[in-house]
Amino acid sequence: MLPPLLEKIARAKVLVVGDAMLDRYWYGDVERISPEAPVPVVAVKEAKELPGGAANVARNVRKLGAACTLFSISGDDREADSLEQLLDKDDIHCRLERDKLVNTTVKLRVVSKHLHQQMLRIDFDSPVSKDARVKLLDNYLKHLPEYDAVIVSDYGKGGLSNIQEMIQAARAVSRPVVIDPKGDDYSGYRGANLITPNRKEFEQVAGRFRDDADLERRAVKLIQDLDLGGILVTRGEKGMSLVQKGGRALHIPARAQEVFDVTGAGDTVIAAIGCAWAVGSGLEDALQLANIAAGIVVGKLGAATASPAEILHELSLQEG
Repeated sequence: MLPPLLEKIARAKVLVVGDAMLDRYWYGDVERISPEAPVPVVAVKEAKELPGGAANVARNVRKLGAACTLFSISGDDREADSLEQLLDKDDIHCRLERDKLVNTTVKLRVVSKHLHQQMLRIDFDSPVSKDARVKLLDNYLKHLPEYDAVIVSDYGKGGLSNIQEMIQAARAVSRPVVIDPKGDDYSGYRGANLITPNRKEFEQVAGRFRDDADLERRAVKLIQDLDLGGILVTRGEKGMSLVQKGGRALHIPARAQEVFDVTGAGDTVIAAIGCAWAVGSGLEDALQLANIAAGIVVGKLGAATASPAEILHELSLQEG
C-alpha cells in the first residue's frame, strides 16, 4: 500500500553517492534553418540550471519526502557553487569534495520550447583525481551508519573507483545498497542488493535477449556471478523487469501515457526504490512506487521529480 509507505518515507534518511553534475537548459524558439549549415537556429529566450546526475537522484529522494545527503566530487568553480546553492534550496545536505584540478561536470541542453524537443546536448567533463576519490571514500565510511539506505549513482565520470569498499561497508552495517550502473564491466558492483540498468546497459554486459525468459536466464547468471540481490531492467515503453536472487521474476508494464522527455527517469526509479527500502518496504511496493513516479516525470519536460501528492493523485486515477 503506497499511502502508508509514503508516510514512512518522510521519516527516512537516505545517502546518495555518485557523479553529480550541473544541468543547464537553454530554451528558445526554432523558426528557421541556418544559412551556414542545415541545422535549426534556436533563438534562446530563457536559461535554467538544475542539479543533474547523482544530484538529480538526491533531488528525487528529497521530493519523495526522505531526508537526503549527497556525497560527490566536483571542481572548485562557479558551477560547484551553483550546484550547492540549488541543492540547498531543495533542503538537501551536500558534501562536495572540491578538486582544483578539474571542472565540475556540466550538461548543456538546447531545447525548443515550441516543439517540446531537445535540439542539442553539449557535455563538459574532466578526469577525477585519486586524492578526491580517497576523500570521498573516507567521508562515506565515516558517516554511513547515520543513514537507512545507500543509493549509488554511477555516470562513469570516474568518481566511484572505490565502489566495492562502499558496498562492503554498507553490508557490514546492514544498509541496503541500490546502484544505477554504467559501463560494460559490473564486477565493481559485486554484493549490491540491486542494480538498475536500462535495457541497453544490461545487454552491453549480459548480451542481447530475445524475450522475457531469455532476459531472466541472463539476469540470473549475472546475479550468481556477482552475488547480487537482484537486477531491475528498465525497458522504456515495455516497463520494468525484476529478477531476484533465486530466479523469481516480475515484469511490470509501463503506464500508458504521453511521453515528453525521458531525461532522468532512471534517477526517479532508483530514488523511489532506495526510499522504499530505507523504511523496510517489500520490493513489489517499491517497484509500484517507482513505476508511478517514473511515469509522472516522463510526462514533464527536462529532468523532473514526482511528489507524494502527484503519486497519490495518479494512484487514485488508476484505482478509480
